Amino acid sequence: MVENSEAMTNSVLPNGSIQNSNGHTEEKLDELRCLLGKVDGDPLRIVGVGAGAWGSVFLALLQDSYGHLREKVQIRIWRRAGRSVDKATAEHLFEVINSREDVLRRLIRRCAYLKYVEARLGDRTLHADEILKDGFCLNMIDTPLCPLKVVTNLQEAVWDADVIVNGLPSTETHEVFQEISRYWKERITAPVIISLAKGIEAELEPEPRIITPTQMINRATGVPVENILYLGGPNIASEIYNKEYANARICGAEKWRKPLAKFLRQPHFIVWDNGDLVTHEVMGGLKNVYAIGAGMIAALTKESATSQSVYFALCTSEMIFITHLLAKEPEKLAGPLLADTYVTLLKGRNAWYGQKLAKGELSLDMGDSIKGKGMIQGVSAVKAFYELLSQSHISVLHPEEKKPVAPVELCPLLKTLYKTLITRELPTEAILQALRDETMHDPRERIEIAQSHVFYRPSLLGQ
Repeated sequence: MVENSEAMTNSVLPNGSIQNSNGHTEEKLDELRCLLGKVDGDPLRIVGVGAGAWGSVFLALLQDSYGHLREKVQIRIWRRAGRSVDKATAEHLFEVINSREDVLRRLIRRCAYLKYVEARLGDRTLHADEILKDGFCLNMIDTPLCPLKVVTNLQEAVWDADVIVNGLPSTETHEVFQEISRYWKERITAPVIISLAKGIEAELEPEPRIITPTQMINRATGVPVENILYLGGPNIASEIYNKEYANARICGAEKWRKPLAKFLRQPHFIVWDNGDLVTHEVMGGLKNVYAIGAGMIAALTKESATSQSVYFALCTSEMIFITHLLAKEPEKLAGPLLADTYVTLLKGRNAWYGQKLAKGELSLDMGDSIKGKGMIQGVSAVKAFYELLSQSHISVLHPEEKKPVAPVELCPLLKTLYKTLITRELPTEAILQALRDETMHDPRERIEIAQSHVFYRPSLLGQ
């Protein structure tokens, strides 16, 4: 909840963005600076690594809130150089600019408007890092952000960072942070790292287990686990930046999660804190799995409310079953998991991807990094969860056959998604067939099985 003493007023910054400010903004910054041992004249350095939609919005939120306190904080974001903006996107970007008087005035004031005119005419090529400096994320063209300090040299971006925000997909996290670790060899103190990534990977040897982005970062850099946190919740990046109410949880060690929750909290973006880091992180990946299927169902049934509700009932029962395998106290996850699932099914990129696949507007051969949307995290998550839950030595008792089976045998939707997206044995229509299978059990039965049997497998999370 937001305390009454934190009521905010709006003011327009020189860059043209709206600054939400209150008497506690500088105080919150000073508290975090103190915890990190910063002295006067030494700014707190916050760096975003990866500039997808959520990573860019998150850094833009910090820039909006704290960027005017230039002597106390520096905020910058790293993204790879060289990604060009195609002509169709440049034309759309030009339309967005001219539909927003505040953005148009800002670009003219910064002498940056002409390059967008030239790109619209096809006389020059824009690049993703170039437009990000003006406040445009390539994966979210319709939502202009505040201008950001963009760095394309990774060493320059991170070597002296106090707080790192991981906005990379899980598939890139280990590789990039392994490179970052080379630049931190002479550091005396470890930075604090907040991971936004909602993907997971599977590791099958020596023991099958889930590997999360925070674990990848710990392995790659040696930064202590207590300095690495996960932030996630039921939110859509563009809506958050447009001041739609949202909430999130920052999970990790108490030393950092409570002060960071306070630092990140805004009237429209409420941040709670929780100590269960890995489980919340894994749940953030799990909902992406079923969001792809939800998109397929929506497209295949022409948005049938009945079919979508049946799918929701069945997929949430599978998710509840899986949480009982992964979490010692799964009931605590029910609310956050369902909320995150609901918003992802409504408007997330994974549901969008499922719809496009089912309509034939995208193909699996195009890969899981889609122009204008970024990485579709659910694809690798389908593979990871299937591989883990198909291991025979973590078997569960089948309720009807009364014999041990791999857990995935009780997750028909997950099996269908795997055979559609990964092995490509089945067409997208197979998810509809699975939904309408006459032998499909009442989802209540799967939930009862999970709740009445001791299914918890701590080894799956490396515990």
